[in-house]
Amino acid sequence: MSTPNIETVSLPALYWDIAADIYFPPGFDATQKYPAVISAHPIGSCKEQTSGSVYGKAIAEAGFVVIVPDASFQGASGGEPRYLEDPTFRVQDFSYVIDYLVTLPYVDEDRIGALGICGAGGYAVNATMTERRIKALGTVTGANYGRLMQEAFTGYDPIAAMEAQAAQRTAEVKGAQLRVDDLLPESPAKAAELGITEIDTAEATEYYRSDRGRAEHGVNRALFSHQNVAVGWDAFNRVEKLLTQPLCIVVGDKPGAFGAYRDGYELLRRAASKDKQIVVAEGWSHYDLYDKPEPVKIALDALIPFYQKHL
Repeated sequence: MSTPNIETVSLPALYWDIAADIYFPPGFDATQKYPAVISAHPIGSCKEQTSGSVYGKAIAEAGFVVIVPDASFQGASGGEPRYLEDPTFRVQDFSYVIDYLVTLPYVDEDRIGALGICGAGGYAVNATMTERRIKALGTVTGANYGRLMQEAFTGYDPIAAMEAQAAQRTAEVKGAQLRVDDLLPESPAKAAELGITEIDTAEATEYYRSDRGRAEHGVNRALFSHQNVAVGWDAFNRVEKLLTQPLCIVVGDKPGAFGAYRDGYELLRRAASKDKQIVVAEGWSHYDLYDKPEPVKIALDALIPFYQKHL
């Protein structure tokens, strides 16, 4: 049976559908059983960017079926209100995607892994603890979004931020216009004009707001009135007890404000997994690991053998 290398599908979530791209391995045969990996996109990203076109494609070429979903409320997926970045829904998405995978005759339901990139690294950690159908977990420059929202993303004043979010939500349900924040400057030139030199913010702008990584749905917008959920959330809560699956963490050693390097080592230290490793891409940053060939190769040279061993 011949099948295109990528198929776009729609799968049911709670009361809406999730859009996803499935990347097939070379020589795919639908009568056979394959291990599968869910590749989850960064915060503000979409399935066409690093989680799909870089990591999804490469892992599929190594012999896996890879499914790359758009988050609920974002991208081509359904759900209202739009631009909702709610960790509880992002974590649940993994289970809905697995519900779909286990119905596919060519997927081995006992060999399903997860990969989370940037903020989805934290989401994948949190999902894997309780979604026991995930048998192996990889993260690439994974960050704990809850920690970020308690710290830098709320100006280190989370209580004041939540008060403002609460007031905005009340205003919106009474008819005010929704407040949707652009999380990045409109262009690298604008970031330079604003004097933004912090490595993660500057490089995020360069990736998302230039031809290097720009995609229709990779818009980096967030609905302000619902961000309080993230302020009160912690990706790593109970990892000492519940995260027992094999774990492969990839980080760059040029740390930035988003804290993936710090979070990677915290996860390594705390996770209950007996089989766990951290791979440091020396001389590379958070956003280098999105698409630059040399650091991506470092990540894949660890992740692909890891999934081959455990799936």
